[in-house]
Amino acid sequence: MTEETAVRSRKARFSPRAMTLAAGCLVLAAAAGRWAGQDGGLLWVARLFDHPLLFGLLVTGLLAAALIVAVRNLVVRILTWVALGLVLLASFPFFLFAAFGAASETSDTAAPGRDDRSLVVEEGADMIDPLWWVYVDEGRGPLTRRWQVGRFNGDAADNALAEASWEGPDRLRLVTGYAEDGTEQVHLVDLDPETGRPSRTVTMG
Repeated sequence: MTEETAVRSRKARFSPRAMTLAAGCLVLAAAAGRWAGQDGGLLWVARLFDHPLLFGLLVTGLLAAALIVAVRNLVVRILTWVALGLVLLASFPFFLFAAFGAASETSDTAAPGRDDRSLVVEEGADMIDPLWWVYVDEGRGPLTRRWQVGRFNGDAADNALAEASWEGPDRLRLVTGYAEDGTEQVHLVDLDPETGRPSRTVTMG
């Protein structure tokens, strides 16, 4: 490959059209992630692509870069850089909040007699209040689907999740509050035997 051909190849790779096309692909990927992030969606697709803030910044950066390359006007280029910088600055607190409030998995328990269904508990925080999310993962590998069973905000003792366990392959037992102070409540949630979809979602706090 000659030097001239290599230069043309680099220009084509970073042309406004190529960057706009890449931005369009990211929009489609983000849309797939939002769809998969809904209740009963594909877990692995959601984990890979359900990041609207990150994808939004990537798309904004690509479109800004495409505009800077395509337009010769210096004023337009400067304004584009300034706008991009303001967007990045404004998004920083959201990234910070997402990083500190990110949930971590605390348990993953297979259903009795089934290896394609598991009870997952994640714990995070809303500023100072503890949060718990309870899910059922149904299926194996890339086809695993996630159903939300409960969300608990520990802003009050009777809303705190104390226990999440199986009462059978198609039933969950969730306990909130504490027996010692009389706030304990037991929530039984039945699951669809075929799909794992919960009959209801328990929300406390």
